[in-house]
Amino acid sequence: MRTFEDLIAEADTVSVDGWDFSWLDGRATEERPPWGYARAMGERLGRATAALDIQTGGGEVLASVPKLPPLTVATESWPPNVARATALLHPLGVAVVGDHDEPPLPFADAAFDLVVSRHPVRAWWTEIARVLRPGGTYFSQEVGPASVFELVEYFLGPLPSDSYTARDPELARVAAEAVGLDVVDLRTAALRTEFHDIGAVVYFLRKVIWMVPGFTVERYRDRLAALHRRIETEGPFVATTTRFLIEAVKPG
Repeated sequence: MRTFEDLIAEADTVSVDGWDFSWLDGRATEERPPWGYARAMGERLGRATAALDIQTGGGEVLASVPKLPPLTVATESWPPNVARATALLHPLGVAVVGDHDEPPLPFADAAFDLVVSRHPVRAWWTEIARVLRPGGTYFSQEVGPASVFELVEYFLGPLPSDSYTARDPELARVAAEAVGLDVVDLRTAALRTEFHDIGAVVYFLRKVIWMVPGFTVERYRDRLAALHRRIETEGPFVATTTRFLIEAVKPG
């Protein structure tokens, strides 16, 4: 068995650029939502003429689509991901725009008939409605409430009660309808997630930086060591990931 020091040293130095989690293969598992977001997104992109992917990450999901619209644009805020997405998506004819993920979106009114986003930090509904054409669609998979809180609270302690209601899918419905969109689909899923070694935990928290803000190995070494011993004696650390799917249409 690899030692605690070996595992954390490896996970603390590997690149976390992009939004590809293949480094965790064999080290962590996450049950997938039943709706198959990438496939469903690809079907909608195949029918669109002008599409926008907001917060594309490293562009990995968009690059997996079999057929892209004639006009496809992606935005991303983190500079390493902008570079990664540009290298991946430009050869596919996708324009990648560096953007701060805050209003306004750098596009004209009614520019797109499809807007998609996988796991946006925040959906700016007024801007989404503005850049959609009449009859256009917003299609997104988002992180739901209290996602992986078992792991977050292991490091931070009990979170305030209002943390458990943030990212409520019903709030997303209300916000979409408030800007004039019709929500035609809203689904939720609670999914089992397992971390099989402490390296997987370190990598995950380095990559998903908002889970434990300010996370570093040195800052949380004692907690990491205790969790390493727990995984070795009791088996994988289990948490619940939550997701919701939302599809909203701008009236024609």
